[in-house]
Amino acid sequence: MIRLLLVEDQSLIRDGIKVMLNLEPDLEVVGTADNGETAIEQATVLQPDVILMDIQMPVMDGKAATRIISERFPAIKVLVLTTFDDDENIAEAMRAGAKGYLLKDMRSEELAQAIRFVYKGFTQMAPGLFEKMLGKAPASESVNQEKTPQQNLGGITNREQEVLQLIGMGATNREIAEKLYISEGTVKTHVTNLFNRLNVKNRSQLAIYANSILNK
Repeated sequence: MIRLLLVEDQSLIRDGIKVMLNLEPDLEVVGTADNGETAIEQATVLQPDVILMDIQMPVMDGKAATRIISERFPAIKVLVLTTFDDDENIAEAMRAGAKGYLLKDMRSEELAQAIRFVYKGFTQMAPGLFEKMLGKAPASESVNQEKTPQQNLGGITNREQEVLQLIGMGATNREIAEKLYISEGTVKTHVTNLFNRLNVKNRSQLAIYANSILNK
């Protein structure tokens, strides 16, 4: 059973999502909160597996709450569920430690499946938001300026694809090294190469890429 904390300031939406998720046999909403401050308190007491976090809320917004929860409770996965799809909110939420960013207009079965994937360690993004994230990456100063990630995919080695897939599952460099029987230094080299080949700037973008492209 995946234990959920639902953080949403609008009671009608909160109650509706709670009823919908509780219909799933493997999901259980164990608590709710209407602002980020209460979310932190509930996370401390309940220790849920996944938190569905709204962005704009009174007292403390979802981005600030996500950052604090991610620092204090790294085992808890925070999945943003909001109506805001602007670049700034997406980037700030992912930097704060969110494992995914979804929009409230998605179908109920898609939300339930996204929760399951996040629980397993995968990153989840609403359709179109992956492209927004990549669009914020600075262009390379080399001839790769005109290349998209899809165009660069052919240059990735088999080992780099293995590293990329494990990053998409949330693995650390040490875990990747143990899984692939290589040193952490070698893993860091592969990660650096992936940054350059895919023209992305951080590990979150690599994880998003892995789950959006390699796991289709």
